[in-house]
Parts: sequence; structure tokens; C-alpha cells
Amino acid sequence: MNNRDAIGSWLSGPRAAAEDMGAEFGHRGERLGLPQDGPGSVASVGRRVGALFIDWAVAMLIAYGLLANGEPQATGNWALAVFVVMSLLTVGTVGSTPGKRLLGLRVVAVEGLGRLVLWRVAIRTVLLGAAVPALVWDRDGRGLHDRLSGAVQVRT
Repeated sequence: MNNRDAIGSWLSGPRAAAEDMGAEFGHRGERLGLPQDGPGSVASVGRRVGALFIDWAVAMLIAYGLLANGEPQATGNWALAVFVVMSLLTVGTVGSTPGKRLLGLRVVAVEGLGRLVLWRVAIRTVLLGAAVPALVWDRDGRGLHDRLSGAVQVRT
């Protein structure tokens, strides 16, 4: 293996390197019984990150305008609290946050692909608020917070 191949596999990630060596993983969500494309398929990382940014912006606006009395230092702390409450309420009732709704995503239970029960939404939200579990993904593209709560984010 030359240096160019080694650097390319490092930049592409372990999945790409393993696929180059002949490993077959199938599409994201195949192990969960989800389609490869279209409605019901696993949401792309780009859409999920976009939804997260929208939700965080909404939380920042609410925190700044209603709770922090215009103090930039306090806004971040209040924004995390607003984000957690917003996620609990919206995912627990309609299955998606405002950002997910705008980008055509929803959070469903892996078993039966229906809405998550409230205790699973709570686990998912607390882990998402901690941020680190959202940065660890499995080969289906689910974050650790989704995996531990038995959820998957799909396209609508």
C-alpha cells in the first residue's frame, strides 16, 4: 500500500477502507429493514446536522429573547435547557423537532417504526444534550443516543 492509498483510506474512514478491500456492508439501514432511498430510509448526516442547527438557533432565540434578559453569557446555558425541553416535547408528541420537520425527518422506534414512548424520548434527549453520544455512530448512521434509546431518524 502506498502513502496515497493509506491517506485516502484514513480520510474516507474505516468503512470506505473495508469496502475497498472487498467487505460488503449493504446500505445504511438495511439491517433495520429500511429502504435504501426515499421515505422511510435512514436520514443523511447532512440533513440531521442541518436540523440540529435549526433547532439550536430556535433555542438560542427563545433563550435570548425570553430567558436571558439580553445577556449573551446566560443565553448559552438557557439555550441548552430550551433545546432539551423542546426536544422532549416535540419528539415525544409529534416525532420531530421543528428543524427535523422543516428538513423532512422524524424520529421513530426501531421496533415497529412507530413513535417513541416517552421514557425512550427522555433517554435520547438527555444523551443528545450531553453531545458526545451524538458524535459516535454505528454503521447504519445512528448516533449512540439513537441506538441506546432504540430510535432511528428517517426521511418522511
